[in-house]
Amino acid sequence: MILEIVSYTILVIYVTSLLLILFYSLTQLNLLINYLTYKKATENEPKFNLTQPEEVPKVTIQLPIYNEEYVVDRLLKNIIKLKYPSDKLEIQVLDDSTDESITKTSEIINKFQQEGVDIKHITRKNRVGFKAGALKEGLEVASGEFIAIFDADFLPAPHWLQKTVPYFKDPEIGVVQTRWGHLNRNYSLLTKIQAFALDMHFTIEQVGRSAKGHFINFNGTAGIWRKACILDAGNWEGDTLTEDLDLSYRAQIKHWKFKYLENVETPAELPVIISAARTQQFRWNKGGAENFRKTVRNLLASKNISNKTKFHGFIHLLNSSMFLCAFLISVLSVPILFIKQQDFIPNWVFNLTGIFILSTLILYVCYWFTYKNIQGKSWKNILNYTKTFLTFFTVILGFTLHNSFAVIEGHRGKRSEFVRTPKFNIKNISDSWRGNKYISKSISRNIILEALLVLYFAFGIFSAFKLNDFSLFPFHLMLVIGFGFVFFHSIRSRI
Repeated sequence: MILEIVSYTILVIYVTSLLLILFYSLTQLNLLINYLTYKKATENEPKFNLTQPEEVPKVTIQLPIYNEEYVVDRLLKNIIKLKYPSDKLEIQVLDDSTDESITKTSEIINKFQQEGVDIKHITRKNRVGFKAGALKEGLEVASGEFIAIFDADFLPAPHWLQKTVPYFKDPEIGVVQTRWGHLNRNYSLLTKIQAFALDMHFTIEQVGRSAKGHFINFNGTAGIWRKACILDAGNWEGDTLTEDLDLSYRAQIKHWKFKYLENVETPAELPVIISAARTQQFRWNKGGAENFRKTVRNLLASKNISNKTKFHGFIHLLNSSMFLCAFLISVLSVPILFIKQQDFIPNWVFNLTGIFILSTLILYVCYWFTYKNIQGKSWKNILNYTKTFLTFFTVILGFTLHNSFAVIEGHRGKRSEFVRTPKFNIKNISDSWRGNKYISKSISRNIILEALLVLYFAFGIFSAFKLNDFSLFPFHLMLVIGFGFVFFHSIRSRI
């Protein structure tokens, strides 16, 4: 009796997780259809004519930084190259640094000030609200009608403002967001995987949602806000780890429009070691869950918002929770092998595992169009794409434990500090990340658990031979490789 109760409980959780991932995959497929059928913006859109001085609005550029010794020089030298009338441009360096980099930053800023650049060094005695707090404090003294924001690792092209500011001629537009590019996409397998995942978000997801007027999000950087929109939506708040997603939804619930420019790329540096990627992943996924907890009721209760937009917004806010579903499927897949040996459960139940294969195939198709459009590939590259997708999928499975803890903390409302992602200023394979003083050296609980999971899924592989059931063998092999990759590189980056 107890065996039956445990078995059915495991099956219910397992199948429910499979169905949720299928539901998410079908949503992605819908976004792909939106993306492929989207009609690009026409020239009839109202735009500021920046060749007419009376139409050029004042812009404030905010650069939130925190202990950015390795990239601050590159950042500031790049920002002052932006082409825009000098009397209509203000730069704020919002510096919360606690190390000697603050002195270096001050020296660079003083030099630019002497050259006539309107650039200000704004520092705080504490990090209240973290990045959101710094942005809010800078906003209080910002003179610009529009606020462009760039993180320390972003390098906008000289004509970036000329390509984004004109869209604010439409008074209903509150944000213009651009697509992230990748300075070091091919630095390593890790950077290739991250670029692969981010490209999906910045093509199919952002375009697919905006094409139908659904909510999209400002991505924290490489975008520009109308100051009035920020204030009308309630200003920056630091009660979640993704303050960008939070303010985006509050603004759109108040019916501000967001403009997404897929054709304007803003390149940035991807984390080159796994400890940095873990930090970023934890913050994004916990922040996503925190925003679901904070925002979803207001979204669903909002009037004059279509049910389709509410539906896509609900799924968007729930995105990070898919890591928890994937982790549950992974962990429960081993006992599923043994439950299959029992005669009290019909065999058709276990055929539902095929749902995961269907979900994977849907994502395979969605990612293909991203890969093809961003990297300019053709159908001749389908074999290389398949290898890339399988590698991506395998490594992402290895992140599911780490990201699941983040999601659980977010849904529980557990508060934590905003931990910045270390920057390296690395592009080439010959460049070394070792010696970076911002790298974490501690071995966390999650890393130990990931090592144990390698052994756990290796047991699943062994069990396939023991039980003569190889239905989950490929999945368990991917899990061993995925968790093994994450564990090995997590240790390697700490020694």
